[in-house]
Amino acid sequence: MPTESAPADPLQPGRTGTASVLVTPAQMAPHLGSGRAPVFASPAMIALMEAAAVDCVEDALAPGQETLGIHLDVQHIAATPEGLKVTATAELIERDGRKLVFNVEARDERELVGRGRHTRIIVDSSRFRSKVASKRPA
Repeated sequence: MPTESAPADPLQPGRTGTASVLVTPAQMAPHLGSGRAPVFASPAMIALMEAAAVDCVEDALAPGQETLGIHLDVQHIAATPEGLKVTATAELIERDGRKLVFNVEARDERELVGRGRHTRIIVDSSRFRSKVASKRPA
């Protein structure tokens, strides 16, 4: 008698995602409060890495789910001036239940500018949003 097998989990290691941005004053350190140097800010690089991780997995989640970033360990190793494009990539390297771990990196048009590891967790969107709403001041 044939048995029905469970559908394959689409969130397997090896998936990749990307996100890009053209560096403008809005992404530079002075604007974001992360220093005075006129370069791509570390907070902007981190946001781009998170966007790449979201791109990597969000389309494979079950309806009503989303991911939240819960840990970052990154190095910002090279400066990028205004006018260059920065592209972040994320590769899913591990899944443990709801926890997703990614290798992330960012490159400008010349070189590697950042790298590290990022962890996200899968949550039920409505339950999470309800919990956040309950924290709002009265």
